[in-house]
Amino acid sequence: MNKLDLQQKANQLRKHIVTSLHAAKCGHPGGSLSAADIVTYLYFEEMNVDSGNPKKGDRDRFVLSKGHVAPALYGALAMKGYFPEEELLKLRKTGAMLQGHPDMKGTPGVDMSAGSLGQGISVAAGMALSAKLSGEAYRVYTLLGDGEIQEGQVWEAAMFAGHKKLDNLVVIVDNNGLQIDGDVADVCSPYPIADKFKAFNFHVIEIDGHDFDAIDAAFKEARGVKGMPTAIVAKTVKGKDVSFMENEASWHGAAPNDEQYAIAMADLEKVGEALCQK
Repeated sequence: MNKLDLQQKANQLRKHIVTSLHAAKCGHPGGSLSAADIVTYLYFEEMNVDSGNPKKGDRDRFVLSKGHVAPALYGALAMKGYFPEEELLKLRKTGAMLQGHPDMKGTPGVDMSAGSLGQGISVAAGMALSAKLSGEAYRVYTLLGDGEIQEGQVWEAAMFAGHKKLDNLVVIVDNNGLQIDGDVADVCSPYPIADKFKAFNFHVIEIDGHDFDAIDAAFKEARGVKGMPTAIVAKTVKGKDVSFMENEASWHGAAPNDEQYAIAMADLEKVGEALCQK
């Protein structure tokens, strides 16, 4: 898929995110929107997955460690054909398929239930080791938040992954700079992020997480790395492409009302129109 197609897919994903959260009247838009480009690239370019056979043994695995940004994952899965897009409008409803955090037992395409921050990278490292032990070729990807990496378990998993030389594991940090209580640097600074992963024997790539050329180059580079896992530190904008949400910590966990929804969709329509002019 070319760069423009990926940009258009990401724009559509952001519309799904905003629409599903508006329908739910609760949820986490800021981090979902910041991660949309990375998630788009994973599902529409990078990963070996098949919506017609969600449990196929040789599929690549994805663990959404920052599970509260499930709307980004759900939107991508719906667009990929794992379930009807109409399900997105039932987000967080009692008895619906799509709950506030990913559920591997209830949602096709979800490889691991998530929600407790810090645990996803441990699971991903275990999956990657399993592939090595069984001689399987699949790769494992996990997406973490920059606030999430304040959790100690993240670094236990990183130590393990580096020690085991899990070169089939790619850890992506969505570095949007904000968490629920404000700037990550003020709450409990995780910086310098790249140096920390390097200390745990990771190959580290730092990119603009909204630049598909940079995203493409990073994942291609990761495929060529041998003998160590890769960490991609992606600098992003919380609330990306929605004017009143961008770089606002208050939109970490709040759904738009009707008026805000209209503004957000108008913003995303403008982005889409600009892409059509390319």
